[in-house]
Amino acid sequence: MRAADADRQRVAEQLREALEEGRLDLSEYDERLKDAYAAKTYGDLDRLLTDLPNAAPVVPAPPPAPPPVRIDAADGQTQAWIRHLWGSWASVAGFLSLIWALGWISEGRPDYYWPVWVIGPWAVLLAMRTAAGLVKGEPRMRAAEIEHRRRLREHRHERKMLYRQAIATGELPLNPSKQERKAFIARAMARGDLPPKPHKPAADA
Repeated sequence: MRAADADRQRVAEQLREALEEGRLDLSEYDERLKDAYAAKTYGDLDRLLTDLPNAAPVVPAPPPAPPPVRIDAADGQTQAWIRHLWGSWASVAGFLSLIWALGWISEGRPDYYWPVWVIGPWAVLLAMRTAAGLVKGEPRMRAAEIEHRRRLREHRHERKMLYRQAIATGELPLNPSKQERKAFIARAMARGDLPPKPHKPAADA
């Protein structure tokens, strides 16, 4: 690989340090310095440092990493909602198109694309549904509902773990009644061992 001026300068600095340490005499330093500024490749530069123990090899600097692509949360919600809305249509369209293609191959002649009578009107309805949903903010509402269900699952898991711990320590009987479980949950929430049950997000949240 071709060397740059910055690479030649780094080698010149290492040669100067070797001269100051007494590893090179003045004539060797002058000769290598001239060769360093005349070097064309990294191999030419490395050959000037091979017998110097403290010299680092010349390595081309890696190209700068591209800036990370940041996806806005609203864009991610919209994309997920559209995939959810159009997922069934895409599956059916692919399945019917496969059947149509197999029929074409088996008959040896092209046939009109009959799946259009199923997926065409469906696509029109979905397009209208997509436009209306974007206006109403349905991607955000669906994302909020998914997050609510996730928090409910976590809450149920934490509650079951507390039940098991309480039964193991004798705070609850082996088969607690509904009232005993409610009283235990109230005490656990009062102690801060269990957060309150997540509430369903409002439609306009």
